[in-house]
Amino acid sequence: MSELKTLYQEMILDHNKNPRNFRAMEDADRSVEGYNPLCGDHYTVYMKMDGEMVKDISFTGAGCAISKASASVMSAMVKGKTRAQAEKLFEQFHQLVTGEVGGENHIEELGKLAAFSGVSEFPARVKCAILAWHTMKSALEAKAETVTTE
Repeated sequence: MSELKTLYQEMILDHNKNPRNFRAMEDADRSVEGYNPLCGDHYTVYMKMDGEMVKDISFTGAGCAISKASASVMSAMVKGKTRAQAEKLFEQFHQLVTGEVGGENHIEELGKLAAFSGVSEFPARVKCAILAWHTMKSALEAKAETVTTE
C-alpha cells in the first residue's frame, strides 16, 4: 500500500473519530447548511470573520466518515486564513478530489489535503468529500441558502 493511501486511511479514521472544531458557534457571523441527498450527509458550517480573516470556523451535523473527516480537515486548515487563502484551499481540494491534480505529485504543496487524492477514484464519494468545502465557500461569500451536492 502506498504511503499516501496509508495516510488517507489513518487521517479519515482519526478525523472521523475525533473531529476538529465540531461544535455549534453561538457568536458566528455566518452559518450555512450543506446537504448531500445521495447519502444523507448533512452539516452546518459556522464562521466568524474578522475583516478578510477567518477568525473561527466550526461545524455540526452527521454523515459518512469521509464527509466528517473532510469537514474536520477543512475547518482546521481554513481557521486563521484570509478569505483569499481559504478560496485557494477550496480550489486545490476540488481539483484534488475530482482528479484534476494528483496527490502524489503535490504532497508538499497540498499538505494534509493530499491524503484525499484517492477519493477521485470513487466518483460517488467525491460529493461526500467536497460537501463541507462547498458549504464553507458559501459561508465565505455570505450566502445563506442551503448548499446541496445535486
